[in-house]
Amino acid sequence: MKLREIAHARAGDKGDTVNIALIAYDGAHYPLLERHVTAARVKEFFADIVRGEVVRYTLPNLGALNFVMHGALGGGVTRTTALDIHGKSLSSAILEMEIPET
Repeated sequence: MKLREIAHARAGDKGDTVNIALIAYDGAHYPLLERHVTAARVKEFFADIVRGEVVRYTLPNLGALNFVMHGALGGGVTRTTALDIHGKSLSSAILEMEIPET
């Protein structure tokens, strides 16, 4: 299933770093997110965009994961020539990731 079926996402930026929060619609789906959406999978999913480390933070009480992706904005807002200088579209993009239903 695609992540968009069980979660929504928000993104923010600071310099050349993007942070994406992935939030389960229902707390019952949080274990699926925690099991299948690892830092390694996110790094692989965004391989053409993220050049640095991806760090995952778990927020079980919120039913959310937060990913901090370094080297993702071509140097940052004032240096990049990318169309999405703040990386906001990455929150939509991650929702296209496929995960198992169990």
